[in-house]
Amino acid sequence: MPKVSSVIVPYATYLRVYEPLAAFPEPERGHWSRYARRPDRPSYQDELRRALADLLPTPPVPVPVQESSDAFVLEVDGVVCVCPWRTRLRGWQALQELPDELPKTVLDAMLPPVVRRQATMDYERWLVRNPDSRPWIRTATWQVPLNWFVLVSDEERRYEKGTGEIPPMLRYRTPMVQARRRVARALRTLKDTIEEGPLIDGLVDVGRWLEEFHPRSVVELDYGGLVHALPAGDLEDDHSAADVAAGIEALRQGDGASAGEAYGRLVERWRAVRDRRSAN
Repeated sequence: MPKVSSVIVPYATYLRVYEPLAAFPEPERGHWSRYARRPDRPSYQDELRRALADLLPTPPVPVPVQESSDAFVLEVDGVVCVCPWRTRLRGWQALQELPDELPKTVLDAMLPPVVRRQATMDYERWLVRNPDSRPWIRTATWQVPLNWFVLVSDEERRYEKGTGEIPPMLRYRTPMVQARRRVARALRTLKDTIEEGPLIDGLVDVGRWLEEFHPRSVVELDYGGLVHALPAGDLEDDHSAADVAAGIEALRQGDGASAGEAYGRLVERWRAVRDRRSAN
């Protein structure tokens, strides 16, 4: 494998689902049970480092040849839960979105059309055999989609400043039943008070995704590498989940002014992030 710098391109955020071992059929359940006991499990950055390594050869490898057998592991109240990486599936899905994210000249230089066509054909053949597949991880770059904040509450927020070589961390974790309840409640309010649009569409989509998982799962919203793009003070003061909840509650109460204020705080906060993206 080509050597990859320890400096990782960082600006991605993640929405993850950790499912209890009971949700997996055998022999996969046995694999994850043994995997969870391993002391040498890879970290969050290891996943990104491996993906970047595949982009270094000529031609690049946009999607791993084999599916990853790794996962993130979380123990909740004595129950072991795992979040499979499914790097190959996520790579295929991300490849479908790239034309909307990058100019064609940049995309062709980074991933030649012949490489993308082959990956698309591989994905289509794979989907025929696996029509019900879904990833345990969703990824966004240079943002946290507002609909993700609906799933969590400010009380579930965990922030660590970081020290030395340890970067800061900002994440939320919530039980699946709570995440689903919040989605349903928010959708009722939004459909009654605003016009159809990206916020509602995104919330419907993420709600359907959550329904695919075991009800005792845990949902995690992780700022991931985006913490590197935000000044420490801005990160510490970031309570976007609270602002989203306040805005939805204000709409429920018919208080348009308060809803507008909450939305204004969100717009201002995330405009600053978008400005940094443009500067890069």
